[in-house]
Amino acid sequence: MYVRKNLRASFVWRNYGWRPLLIFAGYDAFICLLYGPLDIHWLDIPWQPVAMLGTAVAFYIGFKSNGSYARFWEGRQLWGAIVNTSRTWTLRVFDFVQPLPGERLPSPVATHELHRRLLYRQLAWCNALRLHLRRQTAERWEAEVAPFLTDPADRALKTTANPPTHLLRHQSKEILDLHQNGLLTEFRHVALMDTIQDLFNAQGACERIKNTPFPRQYAYFSYVFVWIFAAILPLGLVEEFDHRLALGQFHVWLMVPFAATVSWVFNTIELVGHNSENPFDNQPNDVPMEAICRSIEIDLRELLGETDLPKPLLPVEDVLY
Repeated sequence: MYVRKNLRASFVWRNYGWRPLLIFAGYDAFICLLYGPLDIHWLDIPWQPVAMLGTAVAFYIGFKSNGSYARFWEGRQLWGAIVNTSRTWTLRVFDFVQPLPGERLPSPVATHELHRRLLYRQLAWCNALRLHLRRQTAERWEAEVAPFLTDPADRALKTTANPPTHLLRHQSKEILDLHQNGLLTEFRHVALMDTIQDLFNAQGACERIKNTPFPRQYAYFSYVFVWIFAAILPLGLVEEFDHRLALGQFHVWLMVPFAATVSWVFNTIELVGHNSENPFDNQPNDVPMEAICRSIEIDLRELLGETDLPKPLLPVEDVLY
């Protein structure tokens, strides 16, 4: 996610600028060459149909941009909910996972280790979900998920089809064991299971966004329509500029920067929507899941009383991943 208040010119030029702008300028200059020095005047078309097409394309790509942003914003809201639910899980573990009156008290060390295991498994789940959504589980599990897991059964989940689901299943099983062993009342057990259900709901919603691509008819035809518009735009403008004689025979060449700029604006609007279609792909405009996971890790480990905490992730070239 780009975090700087204003886009740097270098970022715009690198991600949105130079390739399409050079293509548009080169094509528009070619049309001018045919129309001017080569005197091929049958190329020009009336301006009115071009304007009508431009209006239609503007509405179409505007719809695509709105739909793409809605997907990004829903993804960001879901990860905000994961942050809050992780904190809720932590507080409920601290408050609820305690011996019942009359039961034999475990040692403080054992209680702390139990809390730590439950919270670290939650951290593992957050990172496993991130890798699952980015399709990076195979190559990054050992470095970014396994360090939070002490149980060999948890570590072995790397090879499953959906590791985050199995981690929550193990979390649920341990909570059930605590209830059966007298460390949780029925109410507390249900409250903790409700928190796990909230995590499942967030995971399912993220998977829905990931596994349901933006409707391809909108994504494809918005791209096609923009380039069709860019192709006929100079044909509608060339005669308009040729009629103005302020610069004599060279005035027609002013069409090139104007047509290229208009085409670039339309193409950039289309690209903005395209770059927001899949908010979990680890691109500069996507949800910064890695930074969010690090924030959750700092919060939960600090609540555990740990002091050797990692630093928050910082933007790389103004982009937070």
